[in-house]
Amino acid sequence: MPEFLHEGKLYYNPVEFAMDNIGGTWKMPILWRLKDRILRYSELKKALPKITHKMLSSQLRELEERGFIHRQVYAVVQPKTEYSITPKGLRAIPVIETIRQYGLALMEEEGLAAE
Repeated sequence: MPEFLHEGKLYYNPVEFAMDNIGGTWKMPILWRLKDRILRYSELKKALPKITHKMLSSQLRELEERGFIHRQVYAVVQPKTEYSITPKGLRAIPVIETIRQYGLALMEEEGLAAE
C-alpha cells in the first residue's frame, strides 16, 4: 500500500493509521469502559485510577474530535458532562477485544497473573 497523508501526517500503512486513532495507553481502555454504558468524567477517572486528569481530558478530547465518543454537556447548576461511545467507537471494540485476548495469552505464556 502506498503511503498517504491525513491531516498533515504521513502514514505508511493502515495499521499505523488505526493505532494513531485508538492506540496508546489510554484510548482503548476508555473505549472499553464506554462500550456498555454512558459515564461521567468522574466515573471514568475512578475506573482508570492511574490516569492523570490532564491525560484523561486530552484523550477524551482526541476521541471526541475523531468521532469515537460523544460528549454531552448538561447546563445545570452543578455542570454535568457525560461520555458515550459512538457507532464508530463501537466498531473498534472487536479490535480491542482481539488485542486484549492476545495480551492475556502472552501474559499466560510468560507466567504473569491476569487481573
